[in-house]
Amino acid sequence: MWKMMQKVADKLTRAGLVLSMAMVLLFPQLGYTQAVEEEPSALAMAGDLVIARPLLLVATVVGTAFYVVSLPFSLAGGNAIEAGETLVVGPAKSTFVRCLGCTRSGYKKDVVAYED
Repeated sequence: MWKMMQKVADKLTRAGLVLSMAMVLLFPQLGYTQAVEEEPSALAMAGDLVIARPLLLVATVVGTAFYVVSLPFSLAGGNAIEAGETLVVGPAKSTFVRCLGCTRSGYKKDVVAYED
């Protein structure tokens, strides 16, 4: 019985390793497949407005509080700017500088086409 369980565990371990390697190779490709222009659906906009934005606002406020509490330690460690970027600026960008329903932060810029 023990040997049979060990064989099953070995097969599951191998399958897990193969799956994890496939995921590691797949994730960089997902970054390249995203379109430059996002066209979010009405459902994505509604979900963003009702669920994501309030949660991101809370994350911004909590991150600001954590930043203020950790400021003496981050100043002593020399990483106050990085802590501010991570705890305050990142959530604030996602909350306020992102089109409604979009997944990436930043302004949605119009594409200008030049005709010759």
